[in-house]
Amino acid sequence: MKKNIIFLGAPGAGKGTFAALLVEKKALLHISTGDIFRREIKNGTELGKKAKNYVESGGLVPDEIVADMVAKRLSEPDCKEGFILDGFPRTLNQAELLKKTGVRIDAVISFDANDDLLIKRLTARIMCRQCNENYNKLFSPPAKEGICDKCGGELYQRKDDSLETANSRLALYHKETAPLIDFYKKGKILFSLNSAREKGEVMKDLLKLIE
Repeated sequence: MKKNIIFLGAPGAGKGTFAALLVEKKALLHISTGDIFRREIKNGTELGKKAKNYVESGGLVPDEIVADMVAKRLSEPDCKEGFILDGFPRTLNQAELLKKTGVRIDAVISFDANDDLLIKRLTARIMCRQCNENYNKLFSPPAKEGICDKCGGELYQRKDDSLETANSRLALYHKETAPLIDFYKKGKILFSLNSAREKGEVMKDLLKLIE
């Protein structure tokens, strides 16, 4: 089984959804860069302090610091059974830095869907005001419209799920992250997955890919 995996794909392609489904079936950790950032800053580590300075001043944390944080997290004992890395690398520079850390990557799975579908998915996202549970009006709607299945709270759409924001996010992905497809294809560890299909079909093929 391929243990150390990167999930690659545009916003709305399904990375988070399928990471959550996969960790239920396999002994893998789902690790996002956001989680790593929050933990390092909360624990007051040297890397956390450096990152905090950039975050508080409204600047972008340099790729080198992000790569070091990720490498540190992936070297910890709970990652020995395998991990799904979601949200890093986002650029070619970050991919090169990750490679230099020596962290072994067994597979990069690219979740592929066309932009029209991605826009539909991104602008159909809704979440609960109380417990922050996420839904999608098209693909994973609540049992009762406007009401959270989990806690009964009110569902709403965030400003960053607007059409304008969705278009901006996709444009940024095509400019900065899409080049990673060729980067990992050259390394012969890239696997493409059509995530525009029904969830069960995608999951079936995803399990085949990692075996």
